[in-house]
Amino acid sequence: MKIIIAPDSFKDSLSAEGVAQAIALGLAEVWSDAELRQCPMADGGEGTVESILAACDGQLRSHRVQGPLGAPVEARWGWLPQSHTAIIEMAEASGLQLLALDQRDACNSSTFGTGELILAALEAGAQRIILAIGGSATNDGGAGALQALGLKLLDRQGQVLPRGGLALADLAGIELDGMDPRLAQVRFEIAADVNNPLCGEHGASAIFGPQKGASSQQVQALDRALGHFADLCAQVLPKDLRDEPGSGAAGGLGFAAKAFLGAQFRPGVEVVAELVGLEQAVRGADLVITGEGRFDAQTLRGKTPFGVARIAREQGVPVIVIAGTLGEGYQQMYAHGVDAAFALTSGPMSLEQACREAPRLLRERAADIARVWRLARNAR
Repeated sequence: MKIIIAPDSFKDSLSAEGVAQAIALGLAEVWSDAELRQCPMADGGEGTVESILAACDGQLRSHRVQGPLGAPVEARWGWLPQSHTAIIEMAEASGLQLLALDQRDACNSSTFGTGELILAALEAGAQRIILAIGGSATNDGGAGALQALGLKLLDRQGQVLPRGGLALADLAGIELDGMDPRLAQVRFEIAADVNNPLCGEHGASAIFGPQKGASSQQVQALDRALGHFADLCAQVLPKDLRDEPGSGAAGGLGFAAKAFLGAQFRPGVEVVAELVGLEQAVRGADLVITGEGRFDAQTLRGKTPFGVARIAREQGVPVIVIAGTLGEGYQQMYAHGVDAAFALTSGPMSLEQACREAPRLLRERAADIARVWRLARNAR
């Protein structure tokens, strides 16, 4: 019996590695002789670096950078020395997780720290940089990151433009000459599951601005500022990419990465699966167990269980999901390679208690699944 355990993290509770370990313990109670292969996963959001390094022979590094509002933060990033690959979670430098609720400021927050992490990767000799861009606190079109990398953004007086998305309304000139020349030698990949354009009713400001602290009036001002930024970028670049799918990801960092770094967009779970060798691990397996904190219709938008199920389905391997909660529409995943789904709790329980007791609950649910699976196999 070969079982692959490939869950995402359970937000505010356990890392993907912690979830995988708890599930493995539960399965081992019933299948003591089974081959249990743990492949912690992520979809390009929080925990991506951790999941990749847990499965690869890599290093966790840190670099002091400017946070979304300029305060210094210690941002972690991953390094795979054999392939000269850097894995950067922009949320480590420019994420909502770094700000209290009353500090969220879509108008003035900046991706400058993410650019500083890219510089750190260049210093390490990176030939490939994977940017996981979930969880951003920013709405600056990636301008801050580009400024850190040497792009000059100037106002009408020829002065350096202040940081933040709203300041882009005063942009008058862009100078490319100062961009770090090493960027041209690096292959950039964006790990994300967002396909919004930069501007408009489905753009970065309108869709994601409110959760980053923007009022309805500020959303409109930010959208105009990003449009102005795109206008000037189109004057110095070969192509206008504002309407490209994904340009609105991470408050427009997707636009900057596409336009100035030539980044290729890929589903985050696809990138992680490739690096951890999930397809090879699933080959010949009897069962795959995956999971996430909330399993619902949104999972279809490229979250971890969707990606894991797709790979398993291609090889004819059944998939079971263990989730913190089963939300509205989760049954839709049954048409996409998931065979069964189970919630973590078996009775009334507060969210705080469920998070606290997640290791025990995961072990118990995994053991229950193993017993039912064993009965089904014996009945054949």
